[in-house]
Amino acid sequence: MGSARPPTGVLHDGTVPEPVFLESAAAEIEAHVGDSGWDHAPVLFALVRAGQFAVDEPDTAARLGLGEDAGDALTPIEQDGLPDGPLDEALAQIGWPGSVAGCALCQEIVMLPPAAQDEVADDPAAAASHPLRCEARLVVAVLRGGTSAAVLRLRGADGAADDELLTGPDLAPNLVAALLATLE
Repeated sequence: MGSARPPTGVLHDGTVPEPVFLESAAAEIEAHVGDSGWDHAPVLFALVRAGQFAVDEPDTAARLGLGEDAGDALTPIEQDGLPDGPLDEALAQIGWPGSVAGCALCQEIVMLPPAAQDEVADDPAAAASHPLRCEARLVVAVLRGGTSAAVLRLRGADGAADDELLTGPDLAPNLVAALLATLE
């Protein structure tokens, strides 16, 4: 982790829109977590501006190959484990200092088609063993200004990751809201 190369999507004036930096950081997080396989607990990341990180933490930034010229690119910094308990309660205990531009959470989820959701509505644990379930790794990233991005990678039938990475800011609106609340 830690490369802060400007992502594709540079505008004509040479700037990069914030959503592009955020999507790039979310994809970088998914790839980083994916390197260790599946069946992991949720992982939380602070998102800091690479240029400012290079000024504030020059030794660490140098080890990561970051320079002050990295500008507004986002550098994800993996945090220690989340507090025990339900994810919503754990996130409610978190607050970030002003030097953190945003945050991201990577978690594995189970998705069901709408008809199957009705079948397990009274028993959420049944979703994990439902024959129509689809497992995925979801990364949701947010910035203080309210910008959000999400990436989703489906788990293949053989346990390997699907090659396709789905993106969109509206993949997990409740998680976006919970992460934004940690930045207030």
